[in-house]
Amino acid sequence: MSRTLVISDLHLGARRPVDVLRRPEPLRALCAGLAGIDRLVLLGDVVELRQGPLGEALAAARPVLEAIGAALPAGAEVVLTAGNHDYALVAPWLAARRLEDASSPLGLEARADASISAGTRAIAAWLGDRPLSVAYPGVWLRDDVWATHGHYLDRLITIPTFERLAAGAMARVVGRLPDDHAEAEDFEAALAPMYAWLDQIANGRAAGGRWVSGGATARAWRLLSADGRAPLRGKALAALLPLGIAGLNLAGIGPVKGKLSSEELRRAGLLAMGATIRLLGVEAPWVVFGHTHCAGPLAWMDGAEWRVNGTTQLVNCGCWTQEPAIDTSEQSPYRPGRAVLLEDDGPPRLVPVAEDFGERPEAIL
Repeated sequence: MSRTLVISDLHLGARRPVDVLRRPEPLRALCAGLAGIDRLVLLGDVVELRQGPLGEALAAARPVLEAIGAALPAGAEVVLTAGNHDYALVAPWLAARRLEDASSPLGLEARADASISAGTRAIAAWLGDRPLSVAYPGVWLRDDVWATHGHYLDRLITIPTFERLAAGAMARVVGRLPDDHAEAEDFEAALAPMYAWLDQIANGRAAGGRWVSGGATARAWRLLSADGRAPLRGKALAALLPLGIAGLNLAGIGPVKGKLSSEELRRAGLLAMGATIRLLGVEAPWVVFGHTHCAGPLAWMDGAEWRVNGTTQLVNCGCWTQEPAIDTSEQSPYRPGRAVLLEDDGPPRLVPVAEDFGERPEAIL
């Protein structure tokens, strides 16, 4: 019986030490969990390419990727699919596809080998003799299981995240998504230019410089959260938020909503993911994704939130990052160290891989 392990959102090489696999304890746990695995799927945001130059991020990621390659059994394969934070790994290939044959759509799975970019070539070398292939925008793990990073949902989510607002602004130029059916290229039209812009900024920065990071997002979340723990300044800003939301919706950048809470973020992400797979025409009993860092469904969650049209079960494999401002206690969906395990038959199973995350190192400035 073959076994596939799916992990997402490692963010290796982040400027701040939120990527837990830089710590020995969780890395040892992941490597131990790779025993008996026939296929490892790296489901996007594997390398953090938003916070600095490509070479700098890859150099920081190298020890982890080498350890993963050494831990995988002989004969195991690795499949990589890009997310929004490591889109640069596949951008040259996607650009070449558009130039060479614009009439050939990506579909739900386009495949390539590891030669498509400097980043994928480096990753393949560090994985040793474990063959690496690339799939985008998703990969069929079985005839009944499709997996994708999940960043396409940023065009549909109603939470006013940076990427949602930027995609909404770009949509005013390239056009909105169709109402009934969309191709991957329809999502890419607004997202790819935004990713290219962010990539130019990241690669134009000197080592040690600062850029918008997950930490900034987490601090903003804590400041504006509707969970009742926001400080006075955050509550004042939150009171003004509806005015800004109304302006965004009137400007055609929305629709977005002003309610910010962990529950609303989870629900909005699931609704947006459901809308995404409906538009793409994904016909699969199970869809595995990442991106939101919110693992599930967990036992305490409403299972109905994770079903689409009563026919498709969503499964989110969580993340491998630990933000100080975000609850990562044992019951939290944002606790790092989870993965999705898939065998020849039966449902994809969300499993804990690492429990000990060691001590958080000093921040890298």
